[in-house]
Amino acid sequence: MKIGLDVMGGDFAPDATIDGAILAREALDARDEIVLIGQADIIKKHLEKIGLPVDTFKIVNAEEIVGMAEKPLKALTHKPDSSISAGFRMLKSRQIQGFCSAGNSGAMVVGAMYSVGTITGVIRPTTTAHVPQENGAESIILDIGTSPDTKPDVLYQFALLGSIYCQEILKINNPRVGLLNIGVEEGKGNLLCQSAYQMMKDSTDFNFTGNVESRDLFKDKADVIVCDGFTGNIVLKQIEAMYRMLQKRNLVDDFFSRFNYENYGGSPVLGVNGNVVIGHGISSAIAIKNMIVLTHQIHCGRVTNKIRRALHNFSR
Repeated sequence: MKIGLDVMGGDFAPDATIDGAILAREALDARDEIVLIGQADIIKKHLEKIGLPVDTFKIVNAEEIVGMAEKPLKALTHKPDSSISAGFRMLKSRQIQGFCSAGNSGAMVVGAMYSVGTITGVIRPTTTAHVPQENGAESIILDIGTSPDTKPDVLYQFALLGSIYCQEILKINNPRVGLLNIGVEEGKGNLLCQSAYQMMKDSTDFNFTGNVESRDLFKDKADVIVCDGFTGNIVLKQIEAMYRMLQKRNLVDDFFSRFNYENYGGSPVLGVNGNVVIGHGISSAIAIKNMIVLTHQIHCGRVTNKIRRALHNFSR
């Protein structure tokens, strides 16, 4: 497998991204190849500085950089020689089988939609994050910011996409789907949640188990927690903030250490015709390594193909 890495993406790029690629190279099979996409001179200088031959990786030169605060569509249109644009061209032409970046997340989502496109039947792609459970299990929450404004049928589809991801990556059989809400009763929540509940409750496409309150996020009430991107992004950033506060006060134990974003590497973009993973902007070398490894796992799990097949057989 060939995995493309946006070397210029992230707050600590390019040092952290290149160092992460070196760590990932040791974690992956020797037959797998990591392609470094970015300013070639900078990449080569860094490799030489740490004593590695410049031919350790395949390097694809891309002189332009999409900044973290740039408008996604405008940046991709006006910067065709950026590392993100180059990565998506390679993914579309199948020169690489996966592409990952800790850079501008909006540009990554838009780039995926305009290059490889969405899977037929997908209303909106979504992104997901892992949520550790007190009993040692692992759940996921989606969406975490891709779709701040959404509709009930989109949430329904998020549940399906999350179920497939949970089965193939977390290896959970028949994952439980919960709808994040302000109460467990059927009639609770705003109009979005009430309508989504009615669509989900009799579903044969996934195992819907009802509403989940935020206080039960870590109590293994559901394997897949569904919400709109506005809510999910707030939840995720609150979790990150709590982890940093606990870490600062030396209160991190085995459970809370699992909230460290570095452990997960990034968030896959589910619903597009390719393996695309977005990393955290503050990614360290360890996080970059795990982002690359996650991209490899998604490819090997054939997640995109299974989403495509599931939507083809969509019962709704």
